Amino acid sequence: MSTDPWGRVDADGTVYVRTADGERVVGSWQAGEPEEALAFFHRKFDSLSTEVDLLEQRIKTTDLPAAQAGSTIARLRESIVNAAAVGDLDGLAKRLDGLTELVDQRREEQKAAREEARENARDVKERIVAEAERIAEETTHWKSGGERMRQLVEEWKTAPRADRATEQALWKRLSSARSSFTKRRKAYFAGLDSEREQAKEVKEEIVAEAEAIADSTDWNRTASRYRELMQRWKSAGRAQRDAEDRLWGRFKAAQDRFFQARSAVFAERDAELSGNAEAKEALLTEAKRILPITDLRAGKAALRDLQERWEAIGPVPRDSRDRLEGGLRKIEEAVRKAEDSEWRRTNPEARARAEATVNQLRTSIEQFEKQLERARAAGNERKIHEADEALAARRSWLAEAERTLNEFS
Repeated sequence: MSTDPWGRVDADGTVYVRTADGERVVGSWQAGEPEEALAFFHRKFDSLSTEVDLLEQRIKTTDLPAAQAGSTIARLRESIVNAAAVGDLDGLAKRLDGLTELVDQRREEQKAAREEARENARDVKERIVAEAERIAEETTHWKSGGERMRQLVEEWKTAPRADRATEQALWKRLSSARSSFTKRRKAYFAGLDSEREQAKEVKEEIVAEAEAIADSTDWNRTASRYRELMQRWKSAGRAQRDAEDRLWGRFKAAQDRFFQARSAVFAERDAELSGNAEAKEALLTEAKRILPITDLRAGKAALRDLQERWEAIGPVPRDSRDRLEGGLRKIEEAVRKAEDSEWRRTNPEARARAEATVNQLRTSIEQFEKQLERARAAGNERKIHEADEALAARRSWLAEAERTLNEFS
């Protein structure tokens, strides 16, 4: 008869496990020594323990749904109760009790998250309804208002759902707002002739001003004014078709005359700025020497100096502006990425996780090395082979974990 802290083998080969409730039979062994029987049932226990380890890791390090985690805990608890295994089954059950507490906490968190999501959905749909009601009550831009109303309906369809009562109440308000908007729009089109006459008068004023400023040389202010006139044109509504086409032709001709003159002046100015472009081209070449960034502090200092000198040079021709500015932005982006990389490398939470993994694997390797020594001392080839395989796998994992940890140094 052979025994260990967690079980024993009777003279007739019956294998028992010890638990807080006493001994119970887990199987029988007729094929060899009692130690071999216990080793066999210990491996069954190790398999259960590994499942608990994996579940514990998933619960603590992933967003495993509480329901799924709970069902897995229940399955494992039943497996432990009826396990044909020798080991600290009570300890495994206690670990599952601890995981149950974590899962209950996560379930409450997920419940709170769902409630928050419903609140957010309500806020989103209340915003949609409020905007629809504002459009229904205030807008006189029928085309844009109708398009926006359709967009709001689509936004409603794609928005997350709130509770049923809130959904029904808000949808009723949205439907009422759409109906109100439609009635007002129909009333508007009933008096459309009068509105079109008014639109023609507004656009005649716009055209008169556009023609009056067509020869202006106050480039920036006048260009801005033309944009404002264009916005007024768009918001004025449509006149009768023949009047609309005639007035648009005059407006566009005045606008084209101004912008063509401005383009000619800018082209001449760009030629005068070619020296600035050459200076920035040289500065950009110098800036590229910052890469690759090996000393972040020095790289940032060099970039600040380059940025100050860049601004001091002044404007460049428009045809080279985007290319030069884009080149500098690439250098700035590289420095920013280096800053982000440095932050990730020195992240204490990630480092702590990496250290914990390394320490856990080292402890596991030490345990398997002891098992290997015992197996060699006993001349047990099967156990030697199993321990060798386990050590090889964990040493490989340790090497990868140490490489990860070294990235933080």
